[in-house]
Amino acid sequence: MTENALIVGAGSGLSRALAELFHREGMAIGLAARDTGKLDALAQKTNAKTFTCDASDPESVDALFAAFTIEVGTPDVVVYNPSYRTRGAFTELDRDEVKQTLLTTAYGGFLVGQVAAKLMTDAGKGTILFTGASASVKGYINSAPFAMGKFGLRGLAQSMARELQPQNIHVGHFIIDGGINRGPDDPRSNRGEDGLLDADEIAKTYLHVHRQHRSTWTWEIELRPWVEKF
Repeated sequence: MTENALIVGAGSGLSRALAELFHREGMAIGLAARDTGKLDALAQKTNAKTFTCDASDPESVDALFAAFTIEVGTPDVVVYNPSYRTRGAFTELDRDEVKQTLLTTAYGGFLVGQVAAKLMTDAGKGTILFTGASASVKGYINSAPFAMGKFGLRGLAQSMARELQPQNIHVGHFIIDGGINRGPDDPRSNRGEDGLLDADEIAKTYLHVHRQHRSTWTWEIELRPWVEKF
């Protein structure tokens, strides 16, 4: 039976790798983003449906899942992958930018997670996966808003995992502790061999968690390149 996968916050990095892997595994795919024009090539390659969605807006999220259910079906796996950040000295941060960071990073995760959980509860199964970062567990200088959002997303995932596991819904959180390789032109490539995370290898871990037998479910995995400091 074909599985249905929805990737929220789709783009050219990790979500590209996830979509391609899910497609190879025979899944029916939905890609959601504010700007769906950037998804045309990926959608064609993976035979995916595209959906316009602002993950920080409740009505937009509701509309996304309604459309996905009609055009693809009930989601078996939902990946929350949007990112928004503002940097700067704490005393000089723009308050509106901080608010948007929190809305996109944490509140959007709640909105998507809530609707996905309702559908999966009715279906009796499902997987909800959240993309975290180093900032999920470490607050860096000049990066308070991102840490606030990612700490919140991690807490959300942990709480959801404890509540939803008895209902056969697997919730996972991934701490991506390092930079993801953007290709041969990535200016960070001077970190040496395997100095950056390979998006295709990260995607394999997401798929593994989705397919874990429920006798061995995990709610969190931390991934880092082998040269990354703890």
